[in-house]
Amino acid sequence: MTRYALRTTAAAAAVLLVPVLGACEQAKEAVNKGGNTPCSEFMAQDRSKQRITVRKYLEKDTKVTPTANPDTVDASIAAITLMCQAQRNPDTPIRDADLTGILVPKK
Repeated sequence: MTRYALRTTAAAAAVLLVPVLGACEQAKEAVNKGGNTPCSEFMAQDRSKQRITVRKYLEKDTKVTPTANPDTVDASIAAITLMCQAQRNPDTPIRDADLTGILVPKK
């Protein structure tokens, strides 16, 4: 194969790969449960996945538009983490994690 053919093939592969990577990110967000994510699952997520979860929760459940800014997401992660660590029922969805759940297990 000539160098030109190799470069052309590599460029074509790169062009085809970009939409696939974008689709993977969209699929990851589609599977994410946002505010329905149980505290136990949220606490097991890495920071990147927590950001996606909280951003989806803020945008869908609290109607933050157009997109939650990074400071809001960080503050929300801190608050949700604090509340989830204290919940008596680890299956409490993050949208329901609050002070009463510390004392009385929520269903």
